[in-house]
Amino acid sequence: MPLHITTLAERPHLRDALSDMPSSWPEFMFHDPMASLFYEVVEEYAEFVLVADDDDEPGRLVAKAMSVPFTRTRDELPDGGWDTAILRAWHTRLTGGEPDTVSALEITVRPDRLGTGLSPVMLAALRDNAARLGFGELLAPVRPNAKHLEPRTPMAEYAARTRPDGLPADPWLRVHVRAGGMIVKVAPRSMTVPGTLAEWREWTGLPFDVSGPVEVPGALAPVHCDVEQDHAVYVEPNVWVRHRLTAPA
Repeated sequence: MPLHITTLAERPHLRDALSDMPSSWPEFMFHDPMASLFYEVVEEYAEFVLVADDDDEPGRLVAKAMSVPFTRTRDELPDGGWDTAILRAWHTRLTGGEPDTVSALEITVRPDRLGTGLSPVMLAALRDNAARLGFGELLAPVRPNAKHLEPRTPMAEYAARTRPDGLPADPWLRVHVRAGGMIVKVAPRSMTVPGTLAEWREWTGLPFDVSGPVEVPGALAPVHCDVEQDHAVYVEPNVWVRHRLTAPA
């Protein structure tokens, strides 16, 4: 069916549909404390949020794509990745700063539409939207979607792997490079999710009863568990990708 992609600013009535749309994200991903600085006020970034539905189910999202504008405080891409992008966007909005950078945050496809080619379409739409809004590049702290199969492999080693054709071995990194993105560096602490052991048990169904690294389904790196201190912390590495953009004709 024809896909309808617009900004949330164009269809603000779909605000609630953003959180109602099912996803395949593991539960612990919803508990990054930094996330509330964006998702609880997502309407403030409506021009940078894309919603997609089709004629088959008008008004019911099949995909969404989020990005945030912020003022760059230094030239290098931050090691804090996803968390830092949200923090800087929040600070820019709070202080009335003039954004000069835009970062992708999330591209999510409804589980029953996975494998239908929507992810690269939404990435292309994010690129086009950033260019339309006057930005010269789109940054992305990319979460490689097959890295969870090798949680103990260092991200730098994993991200450097290529196929015989020179494209990244990871499928989601490959989509970004095919779209014109360039892998720049690893963001070693892109997302941090702390919690008590009871919370991690609830999120994962795992016992969390032994101190040390715990492999959690869907996690890109082991979760650090400390039984004596009653907490566990997940520090997720991502990969910064830079997309150079061309202004619309």
